[in-house]
Amino acid sequence: MSKLAILGGGLTGLTLGSLIKGCEVEVLERERRCGGLCRSNMIGGFTFDIGGGHIIYSRDESALNFMRGQLEGNIVQLRRNTKVFYKGRYVKYPFENGLSDLPLQDNYECLLTYIQTRIRAALGRNSQPENFKEWIYYTFGEGIAEKYMIPYNEKVWNYDLSKMGIGWIADRVPQPPLEDIVKSSLGIGSEGYTHQLNFNYPRVGGIQALIESLRQKVEGDVTCNYNVGGIRNEDGKWILSDGSGNREKQFDILVSTIPPYELVKALSEVPSDVREAVGNLRYNSLITVMVGVDKPKLNDFSWAYFPQREDGFFNRLNFTSNYSSHVSPKGKSLVIAEITYNRGDEVDGMKDDELLEHTVDCLSRNEIVEREDVCMTGVGRIEYAYIVHDQDYEDNRNTMLHYLNSIGITPCGRFAEFEYLNMDACIKRAMRLAEQINNKNDTN
Repeated sequence: MSKLAILGGGLTGLTLGSLIKGCEVEVLERERRCGGLCRSNMIGGFTFDIGGGHIIYSRDESALNFMRGQLEGNIVQLRRNTKVFYKGRYVKYPFENGLSDLPLQDNYECLLTYIQTRIRAALGRNSQPENFKEWIYYTFGEGIAEKYMIPYNEKVWNYDLSKMGIGWIADRVPQPPLEDIVKSSLGIGSEGYTHQLNFNYPRVGGIQALIESLRQKVEGDVTCNYNVGGIRNEDGKWILSDGSGNREKQFDILVSTIPPYELVKALSEVPSDVREAVGNLRYNSLITVMVGVDKPKLNDFSWAYFPQREDGFFNRLNFTSNYSSHVSPKGKSLVIAEITYNRGDEVDGMKDDELLEHTVDCLSRNEIVEREDVCMTGVGRIEYAYIVHDQDYEDNRNTMLHYLNSIGITPCGRFAEFEYLNMDACIKRAMRLAEQINNKNDTN
């Protein structure tokens, strides 16, 4: 029976491990526990998802049913009630579906410039966009672009939007129908991004409940605290080492779900052009700030977006105690703020207490939380969070993938394939790869 190593015990790695049949499986995770972006911490009775606002939804029924099935009865069903914080008021999300919530002049500017850009496009007078910033103007017009789309995306990506490509946009930022924009401006109800209008969340345990269920279904070993420091191939066998020389492991098949930076560091004799390509792949890191509040309910929101810098470093607040009452002690509420950052920038240099003070101050100033009601806080940091599609992304990614394919390592998942995949897409990639491996095992 062949032996399969899966590098990384996050959502993709554990999904793959739970589906493999007909060979010995070992999942190797460098942290003390599995989960990756889908980890949750317990602090003072609060369940804090350190990877931000994870929810369970999908257009793909097989992926959605798979996630629901892992949680069995430990699940709640919810309907999205999401807002955009703009000029001190809450606008319905998506922003373009909440124009009537804006000040009248802002509503007018958004509607007028949206219609104007649609007319120019229909007459062939709009040049095709060549970068993300141009695409935003091309798609939404100046009003929606400058009031929401550009400032919000500048916060999330922490990168010059004019240097980002547009190949990734189609499935992630859909173009709104004209009739919806007109309805929105007039105050006639309409819904955008309907694929996430209804969603699920674990009743108990935070998003890590999904991880724990998957871990239990892996028919093999899940080894934590194993940081792969060396990878070499000898006579068709993969030899993995933790760097100490005392914990070598041998496998026939190697699948990586870890970031390419970590994988390339462990490999020997990697060509210089591949190392350069991997080094040029851009990503963002994430800080999450947990704020526990001594009040049973703050609002009825699922989450809220904060595009303006003056309202806080965070781009989104997640009101996860509105998902499930079990994420906070009885009579208390939980807010999680997401802050995107990069090494060396202003946020990266801030200590935990500074981040906490900044977040609580902004929450208090914007009348979301009263400072005296804050009863518990925490900070989480995740280095690898978002894939940034700069204009050299495709070339660098293809160089990396071609090299891994040439040496027989299969990448799978968000960072391993370096593709901005949501949870459901990671699961689909793992399902597809598991089917390929299982079919091969059946024929051997």
